[in-house]
Amino acid sequence: MADGGILDRLSEGILIADGAMGTMLESAGLKPGACPELWNIENADAVRAVHRGYADAGADVVLANTFGGSRPKLERYGLAERVAEINAAAVALVRSIGGPFVAASIGPTGKILEPYG
Repeated sequence: MADGGILDRLSEGILIADGAMGTMLESAGLKPGACPELWNIENADAVRAVHRGYADAGADVVLANTFGGSRPKLERYGLAERVAEINAAAVALVRSIGGPFVAASIGPTGKILEPYG
């Protein structure tokens, strides 16, 4: 991997990103309807294992478990006040495996904006 960062690496060719997180966590025991992002704190080893699996499979970019980490999404679980803690833990988990580039996964808020909502 180039020392100069992601742009240098892109100049060498394509980058491969990881795959699904939610379904992998479900296979590790995440219950339907539970907050996957809370696992960054409560089941960090399971999240780290998913990241490690993707890195070991050759992913150049591993996305943090942050798809539903926005304040509006976390509000649904009573976790809005923990948004920074949950997302910081998510990034730390990816960084802890070393190697690939780290990216955030940013999903929809689930809110419909005016004039439609």
